[in-house]
Amino acid sequence: MSNVETQNLITTIHHHPPPPHTTTKQPNPITSLILQPFQWLKMLSTELNPSFILGIFLIYGLSQGFSGSFFKVVTDYYWKDVQKIQPSKVQVFIGLYHIPWVMKPIWGLMTDVFPVMGYRRRPYFIVAGVVGVVAATMVAEGGVKLGVAAALWCLIAIAAGMAMADVTIDACIARNSIELKELAPDMQSLCGVCSSAGALVGYATSGFFVHHLGPQLALAVLAIPAASQIFLGFVIYEKKVSDDMSAKKKQAIANLGGALKGMYETIQFPEVWKPSLYMYLSIALSFSTHEGQFYWYTDPNAGPAFSQELVGMVHAIGALASIVGVLIYHKLLKDYPFRKLLFYAQLVYGLSGFLDLMFILRWNLVLGLPDYLFVVLEESVSRIVSRVRWMPMIVLSTSLCPIGIEGTFFALLMSIDSFGSLSSKWGGAVILHAFHVMRTDFRNLWLVILIRNLLRLATLGFIFLVPNTTRFDMQNPGDILQSGGKSTDLETNRDSLQLVPLKERQDV
Repeated sequence: MSNVETQNLITTIHHHPPPPHTTTKQPNPITSLILQPFQWLKMLSTELNPSFILGIFLIYGLSQGFSGSFFKVVTDYYWKDVQKIQPSKVQVFIGLYHIPWVMKPIWGLMTDVFPVMGYRRRPYFIVAGVVGVVAATMVAEGGVKLGVAAALWCLIAIAAGMAMADVTIDACIARNSIELKELAPDMQSLCGVCSSAGALVGYATSGFFVHHLGPQLALAVLAIPAASQIFLGFVIYEKKVSDDMSAKKKQAIANLGGALKGMYETIQFPEVWKPSLYMYLSIALSFSTHEGQFYWYTDPNAGPAFSQELVGMVHAIGALASIVGVLIYHKLLKDYPFRKLLFYAQLVYGLSGFLDLMFILRWNLVLGLPDYLFVVLEESVSRIVSRVRWMPMIVLSTSLCPIGIEGTFFALLMSIDSFGSLSSKWGGAVILHAFHVMRTDFRNLWLVILIRNLLRLATLGFIFLVPNTTRFDMQNPGDILQSGGKSTDLETNRDSLQLVPLKERQDV
């Protein structure tokens, strides 16, 4: 439009004002509420790479959310009904599933410093998917029943595929969280919503598949999320690095040394190792008694004898409650100091565990609450509190990662959490065995749960390890290293463009 046309338009507006009764139309509050999530996603897609958002949906939603929940229920029935294993032994097996997650720093180093055919991220999605598809197909094959050892290896391989894909997308999350601190809670909220929504579908369908296909054949469904990882590996955007193989090998070795040095120097800072220690203790000291409870509430004699479909639906309602927990954190709690928020979250987490104790002792019947209603209440409260407790720890973890080795270091922090989960599972196995909780003997199960709840409350004694700051006040360890005069090669990952905010790429 020319300047003359513009001036004429302005003059017309001045000479012809709108009618005095004209009012601005207010948006419909229901419509605004419906559109808000889509506007939020549009904002994230504008600020970040759309392929990164797709990766969160596929990895956190389908692979981690759906697969993790489906895997949990189906394998419980697999060990109980197909292999007929004692609950304490199953707790040990579940601990072994966490070994690939404990190895996350190794996967992180590989994705940070060892490109494959010129790509740092895409090949690892593909490898993770292939591992998951092959393992799920092997364990689910009908004809010949696998032995315990072979089945365990297949299930560990499925977990390894999930862990590798998770590390790869976590590198993107960590980098973007460092560069755009104001969006760190939004990214974690998106991850939490996708994970919980995927878990909702996984739990809701797991009982149906177990009932109609049996636990072994139902495991074949896990090949679908693994195949989506292969798809993501082909479609996600990533800039190819130099084709000079000799130069790449030298650079990989230099990057590896720089990454290891950076990790070693970073973890020594009290600002880093103290909250990391708290995260480990808060998980490890909450002994897992899941298998003892699962065997109890599916037992037709000692427990309420829940059906396979009901077990899946109870967990599905819990996944829905997890989404509520994410929304509570995102809308109300994300700006609170870490220490204050984690203190109250851990306190409520410990107290909510006594709902399990009431259920085992059947006090719910004294109160006039049916088993199915009480277990839904207990599951919902537990999931909401667990999610509110977990979200700030993840946001804190992203704040502790130096730029350049964020994939490796975030994987290290998550492996500490995974090691905490492994400790929790094996600690639970020891205590279940020590108190003689067996497939048909649950007399001491209440005492096991009481000990677990007391340990959860005891964790409050370590809350001083958490910084009493908000996410905006956290100083990045890379800045501390530079201010301290230390030189560390943290340029490992600069040319993986899917880690860079989209608007920055558009400015190039």
